[in-house]
Amino acid sequence: MDIFKGETMLKVQQLRDQFDNLEKHTQWGIDFVEKYTKFVKERSEIELNYARQIRNLSKKYQPKKKDEDENKYTWCRSFHSTLNEMNDYAGQHEVIAENMTSQIIADLTRYTQELKSERKAYFHDGRKAQQQIESSWKQLEACKRKFERECKEADRAQQYFEKLDADINVTKADVEKARQQAQMRHQMATDSKNEYSSYLQRFNQEQNEHYYTIIPSVFQKIQLMEEKRIERIGESLKTYAEVDRQILPIIGKCLDGMTQSAESIEPKTDSSQVIESYKSGFEPPGDVEFEDYGQAMKRTVSETSLTNSRSDSKVDRSSKGKTKTLWPFKKNKTPKQSKEPLSHRFNDLMTSKPKMHCLRSLRRGLSLNAHVRNLIEGSTPEDFSHLPPEQRRKKLQAKIDDINKDIQKEMDQRDALTKMKEVYVKNPQMGDPNSVDPRLAEIANNIDKLQMEAQKFEGWLAEVEGRMPVKSDPPKRTSVLFETQNSTPPTNNNCAQDRESSPDGSYTEEQSSEVQNKVQPEPPEFDEFDDADEDMLPTIGTCKAIYPFEGHNEGTIAVTEGELLYVIEEDKGDGWTRVRRNEEEEGYVPTSYVEVFLDSSAKGAITYI
Repeated sequence: MDIFKGETMLKVQQLRDQFDNLEKHTQWGIDFVEKYTKFVKERSEIELNYARQIRNLSKKYQPKKKDEDENKYTWCRSFHSTLNEMNDYAGQHEVIAENMTSQIIADLTRYTQELKSERKAYFHDGRKAQQQIESSWKQLEACKRKFERECKEADRAQQYFEKLDADINVTKADVEKARQQAQMRHQMATDSKNEYSSYLQRFNQEQNEHYYTIIPSVFQKIQLMEEKRIERIGESLKTYAEVDRQILPIIGKCLDGMTQSAESIEPKTDSSQVIESYKSGFEPPGDVEFEDYGQAMKRTVSETSLTNSRSDSKVDRSSKGKTKTLWPFKKNKTPKQSKEPLSHRFNDLMTSKPKMHCLRSLRRGLSLNAHVRNLIEGSTPEDFSHLPPEQRRKKLQAKIDDINKDIQKEMDQRDALTKMKEVYVKNPQMGDPNSVDPRLAEIANNIDKLQMEAQKFEGWLAEVEGRMPVKSDPPKRTSVLFETQNSTPPTNNNCAQDRESSPDGSYTEEQSSEVQNKVQPEPPEFDEFDDADEDMLPTIGTCKAIYPFEGHNEGTIAVTEGELLYVIEEDKGDGWTRVRRNEEEEGYVPTSYVEVFLDSSAKGAITYI
């Protein structure tokens, strides 16, 4: 009995220990899943931060609008292309973070909650079965102890009866009472034995079911749960690698784009662009002519005495210095000798200033002062006179092109409004023709202003092109730094000398006098609108309304979302498209409210005015 009891208690204790070990192991597995989920989440945050930093870096070094000249050079375009590729590269890292969040983090978080619930249910069933077998074991122990106690009591009662029965001094009544007591104890021991035997048989059945059915089933469920957890971790690790592998082709394309942009750099082309950008258009200066100042010295030495030669030579040098300071007047006769002290002559020499002796020189001086004032104030002259001829020509041409584009845009708007007015005239129910007149007058005023401005810049351009140096005529330089090419002939000798050179070697262009003499070009003539085409315009395509439009204004037509219409006139830049519903209903709708599908033949036939 004691051996059986010890083995049974040892099995129950071992079973309890295994449940504790399994519970610890499965809890460690769940903690590992949560740990791995946290790892992937931090990796995702790193990818997002990295992508954000890459985007900010790319945005920081993107060219500004004021640095438009950078697009001219291949090395700048290559760097800008690299920045764009880096932007796409950052986008792929955002894709990594997004895929990890959706495919790993969200999935593992949901699976962890399911795993905890499943584990809790399995261990609850195992604990319940374990408590039940332990309770049955306790009841069996109680029955066994009762049977043991009853057997001992029956044995003592039997021994007492036999003792009284052998004693001759005991009365027969006492012996009979002892015999009945022994029989009663024996019967109680028999009943306890039967009860113990019955409960023992039932306990053995429960124990067999517990160890061979219930516990193996619970352990198998826990095993499957653990295997499923391990398999899910393996799938997550595989997905972790696949998420990176999926973006490798796109990242490879980004890197290939960077390589191609780097290989597209053309040093010779860039150097040619620099030469073209900073080419001044000036001709190289000619040879400097020799100016002989020795004639006056020889004449002075020969005509004066030895005693006066030193003072005369000093006076002569002083007079020559004054003559050079009072440029451009060069007199053939020798300056008159002055009897003033040499100190007075020297003071006059230091305080003398050059003078302008003609209107042209005066204008040139004013122009020079204005140019210096513009440079000091940081403002740019409207005619770009501060630039060299070639650079000035390019700036003027670019300005003229911009003005012509504005003129063309205004003309397109004017033509569109003119057609609308003619439609209103023919169909008064569509709108009031007079409502378009204020806008037409405003556009005409804008066109006149733009044309006048264009003529002004064309005059400056013609002046620059007329003053551009001719390579077949080599320049001749006397004592000037730069000489004006193709200039107007001077009216007198003084002005010619002023135009040749200046005391400080500087040079200033003349502008306003020549511009006024340029022939003003005729303003462009506009084609008249053909009234015959207004009767029934042909359809050039179809359109689908993507938004409803009520069309309350005159000349417009109401459309509903998804309605199909015919296009009879494309948008001319004013934001309106002319459509037709049937032969009697037509009008204008906002271009942004419809999706236009032009016919292939109509696309080739349409031209913008």
